Amino acid sequence: MKNYVQPGNTITLTAPYAVTSGDGLLVGSIFGVAAGTAAVGEAVEAALTGVYDLKKVASQAWTAGDKVYWDNTAKEATKTTTSNTLIGVAVVAVAGGAGDTIGRVRLNASF
Repeated sequence: MKNYVQPGNTITLTAPYAVTSGDGLLVGSIFGVAAGTAAVGEAVEAALTGVYDLKKVASQAWTAGDKVYWDNTAKEATKTTTSNTLIGVAVVAVAGGAGDTIGRVRLNASF
């Protein structure tokens, strides 16, 4: 097919804020996980699909299958829908203690 460009599992984005490898970033409606370090305005490869451990809201319990959103103000994953961008689903349960700050998320690419 002559108009095929790439699989699209990763794409190059312009970092809207400083990121390091493994950080989530939101560019418009595109959410990805940074593959490297980039300062604001620099190009960074971002994964759009796959399963990642992401920083999450502390004291928020997750159940496998819960929809997960990106809070771009706090730069963390959450189950809270208000003003946040849907990024995927939780793949394992996470307790809701103050120290439970990492959640495993299957990214659904951009919606």
